[in-house]
Amino acid sequence: MEYTGKRNDVVDFGGEVDYTGYTWFADPPPKPPPSSPQPPPQAYVPPPGVVEQNYMFEFALQAAPNVLYGRYKQYGQLGVLAWCSEFAELIDNLKDLGVHGHMFVTTRTQALKTCEEILKLPLEEIKMQIIVMYLSSQVARLRRFLDGDRTWTDYPETKFPIDPRAY
Repeated sequence: MEYTGKRNDVVDFGGEVDYTGYTWFADPPPKPPPSSPQPPPQAYVPPPGVVEQNYMFEFALQAAPNVLYGRYKQYGQLGVLAWCSEFAELIDNLKDLGVHGHMFVTTRTQALKTCEEILKLPLEEIKMQIIVMYLSSQVARLRRFLDGDRTWTDYPETKFPIDPRAY
């Protein structure tokens, strides 16, 4: 008979089990002796290339706000949209670095600083709110990975027109 998740051959008439006289947690697991020495923590030695990889990420993150603003000035809101796709790739690679335990604290700090700088850029001329939302979602995705417990309130307000004929 193949298991399909729900059994039809068992009927539960609801009889209660009597637990009187049963001692719960009477036999706790044995505690380790107090004199057992803990092994000393191992120093982190990054694999070859990890230092250089973190340096390259820090450099790319430092340049990201300037590159975004340059694309915005050169191509307008479509430049921001194209930059967001490149930023998404950077985020994916940063997440991969972090998941494998190779992200340095300086790289994480720079990434959080970059998110703040991106959201402070004067990108007022973006009329397509979907681009603002896409940019904000990419920043939020990176922030959630780096510091998921914190609540961020510096995202730009979306300005959807009340009258759709306004645009």
